[in-house]
Amino acid sequence: MTSKQRNLLLLAAAISSASGLASELLLGTLASYLVGNEALSYGLALGGFLAAMGVGSYLSRFVGNEKNMLLTAFMTVELLIAPLNAILPVGLFLLFIVGGEIWLGLALVTLILGTLAGLEIPLLTRMVEQEEGVKEALAGVLAMDYFGALVGSLAFPVLLLPLVGMFPAAAILGVFPAVMVFLLGRAFPQLRQWRIWGLSIALGLTIFAVIVISFTQRLEDNLYGAPIMQRTQSSYQRLVLTRRGNYVRLFLDGDLQFSSSDEYRYHEGLVHPALTAVSRPQKVLLLGAGDGLGLREVLKWDTVEEVMLIELDPKVVEWAKTYPALVEANQNAFSDSRVEVRYGDAFQVVSQLEANFDVIIADFPDPDRNVLAKLYSLGFYQQLKAHLSPRGVFVTQGSSPFFAPKAFSCIAATLEAVDFQVHPYTVNVPSFGPWGFVLATSTPFHPEQITELPIKTRFLSSAMLPSLFVLPKDFQPQAVEINTLAHPVIVNYERDRRWVLY
Repeated sequence: MTSKQRNLLLLAAAISSASGLASELLLGTLASYLVGNEALSYGLALGGFLAAMGVGSYLSRFVGNEKNMLLTAFMTVELLIAPLNAILPVGLFLLFIVGGEIWLGLALVTLILGTLAGLEIPLLTRMVEQEEGVKEALAGVLAMDYFGALVGSLAFPVLLLPLVGMFPAAAILGVFPAVMVFLLGRAFPQLRQWRIWGLSIALGLTIFAVIVISFTQRLEDNLYGAPIMQRTQSSYQRLVLTRRGNYVRLFLDGDLQFSSSDEYRYHEGLVHPALTAVSRPQKVLLLGAGDGLGLREVLKWDTVEEVMLIELDPKVVEWAKTYPALVEANQNAFSDSRVEVRYGDAFQVVSQLEANFDVIIADFPDPDRNVLAKLYSLGFYQQLKAHLSPRGVFVTQGSSPFFAPKAFSCIAATLEAVDFQVHPYTVNVPSFGPWGFVLATSTPFHPEQITELPIKTRFLSSAMLPSLFVLPKDFQPQAVEINTLAHPVIVNYERDRRWVLY
């Protein structure tokens, strides 16, 4: 074996590891996007893939030790992985569209790709071992394997997903093993006939990556029931903006964030009870709310002098500042000189703040994933309380008291555990149904004492505002555990089976 041939085999180890790990992440991301259960999606995708790799490693023992046999087996595996990497994720998406069993589909996809990936490293190691011995072969192949894993784990979330999207990324991941077949076919004289296969599949997948963009966009159109005006994949999430008639709707990772037909009910209900509870609100902290709709409501108050908005995803704010339908909806709120925007994870950014605020408003997505549960945790609420002025008020969206009653109760109970006085209330938003909010104060607050709402609104009035805090019998607090960083119980509460009725 020449030095060039050896180096190509080691490169193949890195390529196979990088594309394999990236494929695991892609499957986990896709399943999480489709069904929402992030922990189970990644658990099945990663765990199932690794288990299947074990099956592939075991099956490699049935390949003979003759060099040509090992090379042929490896080339066959690569030519199978290349198109399957691209096709199977699209198939999983189609299964979701037709209402098939996603978990069974994910298990089968991970079994197929994982088994093939599990064959690669044993075959490569045995080829190198014939020239250099076990010690050198294992050291070289495994070193490149681990390095490739690092590249794959970073390339998918940082480059492929935000730049080209899910399914083109899957096709690109298939190109690499096909190119590897072409290169090995050039380096090993006995494999010359494989070059055309490797090159053809690589070119085919490149074309497929372009075609699949249009194809999956048409599939995605069917999910939203309205024409899609704008879509993009940021580093954090999938953003989709639809329009039907005069109304637009924003979706993040498939979840509806607002409809312009009734969002004013939600945002007036989120913002104004809290600002009314403070005698003269001057400094306001907005967490999330990158669409600018909550900001629009805050800026109606003439007493407000400073508004700091913390948003994780710059792409959301970019849309809110530049896309005409969103600029119209938020009334160009980001152009107001009182507004300061900071980007980052609110959990981390808040811990670095020095200022205190009269009102803190949290408008985070529903806590249906572990990564979001921390934003509803005891520790985070303790941080927020430390940044409230002595008579300050905190308010957070509280999920649906009908579809996720225990999540609604958990938010209130967790705030009570921080020694807040809590005041849960609801607003009816046609797009969502009855929606819950929790207002928390360090000093007594009596909603019935609200006599004036000194700003212009479309939904709220001073007369009706106290009635928001009168909860129906079936919305009353339930017995729940406190949500903590170590024990994020709110995720399971949010996944209440009532959501299947929605």
